[in-house]
Parts: sequence; C-alpha cells; structure tokens
Amino acid sequence: MRGGELNPWWRCGAIVTIPIVRLLFRVRIEGLEHLPASGAAILAFNHVSALDGPVLAIEVAWRHRRQSRFLVAAEFFDRPVIGAILRRFEQIPIRRGTNDGAALGNAIELVRRGALAAIAPEGTVNADGAIELQRIRRGVARIAIPTRSPIVPVGIWGTQRRWPRSGLRLRPPWRPALAIAIGPPLLAGDEDGGESAIDDITQRLRDRLVVQVARARDLADAQV
Repeated sequence: MRGGELNPWWRCGAIVTIPIVRLLFRVRIEGLEHLPASGAAILAFNHVSALDGPVLAIEVAWRHRRQSRFLVAAEFFDRPVIGAILRRFEQIPIRRGTNDGAALGNAIELVRRGALAAIAPEGTVNADGAIELQRIRRGVARIAIPTRSPIVPVGIWGTQRRWPRSGLRLRPPWRPALAIAIGPPLLAGDEDGGESAIDDITQRLRDRLVVQVARARDLADAQV
C-alpha cells in the first residue's frame, strides 16, 4: 500500500480496518474519479448510520490514499478509547446544537491548507427506515465559500442495515450490500459569503445529495 498523503497512523489504520469493512459489507463504490488526488475539498455525505463516517474514511484512505478530517460531535472526544482515536487521527470536535465558531474556523483553516474535510450536513443520523433527507445545515457552505473549495456530494446506503439509528443489528443479512456513490464536485464560485449565497449553495448541495443517495440505493439494491 503506497502512503500517498497518509501519515503512519492512517496507513496502519487503513490496513487494519479495511478487512473489517469487507467482512461486514459487500462494498461497491462509484465515482472515485470525482475525488481530487490532492488539495482542498469537502466531502458532504448523507447520514443513515453511525458507521457512515468510519466506513467512508477507511475506503477513501484505502482506495484514494487520502486522510479525511471529519467534524465529529464533541462529546465523543470525552470517551476514553474513542476520544483517543479521534485525536490521534486529527478529527475536528464540534458542539452540536450550537453555533460552534471555533470548530468552523478550525475546519476553514485546515481546508485552506489543502485538507480533505468530511461533513454530514444533516447533523444527526436519520431515523430508521427513512429515505428522505433531513434538513441540510449550512456549515458546508460556510466552509466552502471562504476557502473556494469544491464540495463533493456522497450518497451512502447500506450501513443502516447493520447499525441504524436505533442501534446495532446482528441478524441476516450477515453481509449486507453497501454502496457509496460519489458525485461531481459542486463549486462555490465567487459568492460573497452573504446569507443568500449560503442558502443557495446549501440548496444546491441538497439537490446533489438527493441524486447521489438515489444512486447509492440503486447500487446497493443491485447487489441483493
């Protein structure tokens, strides 16, 4: 495995965890060519399971040799094992339900330096069995506009068959289909950062996510 931009922790983590993902799921990924090989970008993905972030990070690291910086709920950093892992892999804590300017500023600075950020703009895991997206929050646009970074919409489907919002499921199918559909980048353009520009990008992102989630569902259903 070539390192790419991965540091030793990410390289080791990808090697150790990719067999676990393959054991849990039958994975199909479409659209890897839409991920930039280097430089700033924001992955914006729908949220159907607690496994979405870890699986996406592992697959991007393994297949594309890039490490992802996720905005993660701050309370997870207080947990002994999980918190240590999040800090070691340089994830970004954010306080849910508040206007966390520090986390946003940290994300903007990392992206300006060429990081690949990753955000679930719905904010929380969707309800069991839900198909429609939840409200799309505006944080992605607030990072994309000042950094002029592309937003890469990602649809994920299948993780909820193992770990939906209600909790871990240990029942058939024992190795469900998991699809990740990566779409063409959405460019922020020359917006001035005003409220109307933020709302416009947020709506455009929602439209793109609807397309990618539908595609991910089709890919997952085709494997059943």
